[in-house]
Amino acid sequence: MIIIFYKWRLKEGKENQFISSWSEITKDLLDNFSSLGSRLHFGNDGFYYGYAQWNSLEDRDLAFQTRSVTESNILMKDAIKESFPEIVFEPLKDYLKI
Repeated sequence: MIIIFYKWRLKEGKENQFISSWSEITKDLLDNFSSLGSRLHFGNDGFYYGYAQWNSLEDRDLAFQTRSVTESNILMKDAIKESFPEIVFEPLKDYLKI
């Protein structure tokens, strides 16, 4: 299993557009691909953070390569002022309760 960590700075006034688009894309990845889920957070530093869980990096890459670009993708990209490099984590221990 892997975790992909994302970080964004959004354009002012586009926050709801981003959250809505991110939600639609995440639901599509859950329903139609092998995503294990994702969470979106807003940090006290003003950045938006997301992390997604996948069985493997290959599964995630295949989903992104085969998934059609939708209006949600366009709207999400439009809301982003700055994207930061993705970070891939390999969990070593997991004590989260779900």
